Amino acid sequence: MSFVTTIAIRPIFSRGEMMSEIQNFTLNFGPQHPAAHGVLRLVLEMDGEVIQRADPHIGLLHRATEKLAESKPYNQSIGYMDRLDYVSMMCNEHGYVLAIEKLLGIEAPIRAQYIRVMFDEITRVLNHLMWLGAHGLDIGAMSMFLFCFREREDLMDCYEAVSGTRMHATYYRPGGVYRDLPEQMPQYDDSKLRSDKRLKDMNAAREGSLLDFIQDFTERFPARVDEYENLLTDNRIWKQRTVNIGVVTPERAMQLGFTGPMLRGSGVVWDLRKKQPYETYADVDFDIPVGVNGDCYDRYLVRIEELRQSNHIIQQCIAWLRENPGPVILEDPKFAPPSRADMKDDMEALIHHFKLFTEGYTVPVGEAYAAIEHPKGEFGVYIVSDGANKPYRVKIRAPGFAHLSAMQEMVEGHMLADVVAVIGTQDIVFGEIDR
Repeated sequence: MSFVTTIAIRPIFSRGEMMSEIQNFTLNFGPQHPAAHGVLRLVLEMDGEVIQRADPHIGLLHRATEKLAESKPYNQSIGYMDRLDYVSMMCNEHGYVLAIEKLLGIEAPIRAQYIRVMFDEITRVLNHLMWLGAHGLDIGAMSMFLFCFREREDLMDCYEAVSGTRMHATYYRPGGVYRDLPEQMPQYDDSKLRSDKRLKDMNAAREGSLLDFIQDFTERFPARVDEYENLLTDNRIWKQRTVNIGVVTPERAMQLGFTGPMLRGSGVVWDLRKKQPYETYADVDFDIPVGVNGDCYDRYLVRIEELRQSNHIIQQCIAWLRENPGPVILEDPKFAPPSRADMKDDMEALIHHFKLFTEGYTVPVGEAYAAIEHPKGEFGVYIVSDGANKPYRVKIRAPGFAHLSAMQEMVEGHMLADVVAVIGTQDIVFGEIDR
């Protein structure tokens, strides 16, 4: 990736003559800088290599997601939510679907709730693996990127198995989920590029159902997290780049609106899954990891421990789902489409299917706010209904927006290279910030 950094020198005059040395200058960090992740533009005022001021500029990726959601039936905007934080797809859907369910006064079947919790945690692992790989790459740990994507591949296959797509799933629906977990995990085909033994090894965990495949992953994953820690946790260079960088006190973290690992890294024990439980989080066992110093290193440790805790939650969900079959969406024709078989044979079912996906359904007049513990923090959706089949107002509370607004405080007095570490520790994805 090529990038251009422009430096505008601000001359300082004294008694009508230009001074010989440069005392201050402005540097444009991004948007094409590799560590700016595509669309972040930071205007940095610098004294030598020390940051005096950092001014984040957003607006290069404006998608008008909220306005688009106000122009479409409720059920047609679920797929737009995937495109917000495009590393935590199903979690975005979850917040939006919960808000709709609050307005409608409905609740998903218990099996659907467990499936949602399981995929929320799979998504959390996906997010943190992407963060760890990209953050490591940004500040010099190249191997981490390759290791993290090794595990991401398996989890992206889980996304594909339930929804048909590896990223923008549109799997959660008001009243439940799109379909139950498949009984057969897709397998790799024979190829001239791999031997029979290699093919057998690749399909070893794919002989059974999706639940079997996920369980196999959860048994292998803790050893993988140990590998990450062996590479980084006590690594002298990693600690030099992250310890005492971007320190935020607990009081200031709360004042700035931090949530998620950014808040817990500062030592504040706050997690919506524990403090305001939704779905079946009250019935699963897990711990809330917190930091001590509120620096980049603590936030790294918090996310590493969250990988282990999410793995533990997924295992509990697998055990429950094996023992408890049942419906995965409300058996209410207002929200659930007819089966494919019925749609092929019955004209009434075909008409119902068509009207559900083109016109949707009306929602009672009112307003609702639903928040979930997204991998990056509190992701909330506020919806106002005027009784029509599309929302009157949609407002998304994206966790990354509050974190980015603290950039000035976190980098002031640090070196230019530390800006990259702070951007990484904030785990910024611009789709949700510049929505």
